[in-house]
Amino acid sequence: MKTFVYIFFFAILILPACSQNSSKNLNGGFEKLDHDVIQIDKYVDQKTYADYGVATFAGGCFWCTEAAFERIDGVVDVISGYSGGIKSYPTYNEIGTGTLKHAEAIQIYYDKSKIDFETLLDVFFVAHDPTTLNRQGPDRGPQYRSAIFYHDAEQKRLIAQKIAYLTENKKFEDPIVTEVASYDIFWVAEGYHQNFYELNPNQSYVRNVSRPKVEKVIKTFPQLLKTQYKTKP
Repeated sequence: MKTFVYIFFFAILILPACSQNSSKNLNGGFEKLDHDVIQIDKYVDQKTYADYGVATFAGGCFWCTEAAFERIDGVVDVISGYSGGIKSYPTYNEIGTGTLKHAEAIQIYYDKSKIDFETLLDVFFVAHDPTTLNRQGPDRGPQYRSAIFYHDAEQKRLIAQKIAYLTENKKFEDPIVTEVASYDIFWVAEGYHQNFYELNPNQSYVRNVSRPKVEKVIKTFPQLLKTQYKTKP
């Protein structure tokens, strides 16, 4: 019995879920992180981003998916936040209750001359498990669901086409359960969530959960990587 307790306690120490909140300020001096929850339209310069494509994905903890897509050439910016729910300005702690219908999501801005939406979908379906309902690894709850929030009819068509292809070719053992819904609004998460993977490389969740997912993307898509990420995770 004592051995079991020790093992259980050790597991808690090395695998804190993304849903656990930290009372410490982990942001360091990163200038982009000094904000609470804010609407995306008030966070990015709409004129600057007007010529970029935009994609909104949810694939479990945003610490993982943000880092994976940041490594893809043609991706200009990845922002962690919340989407798909019923409350304005939802906080991280509120999201953690699983009652607001929001998912932890990322907003991706990309250079359409370098990468297209369909390629981003390819990365999305590798960066997480689209067959687990309301769950990714150690994280449980609807806030960790697999979802794509399409911005127009063309994105909706490409999503349906991609899911059909993956299903018909049996790329996954289990059925894809990814929610496909029309984009409404994106709420930028609290500052300390932004760029969390890069700022906290030794955090236990990052080491044990996020990094394997990022490494999987790097291994699967070496031809898509930004130059600085071709030799490191």
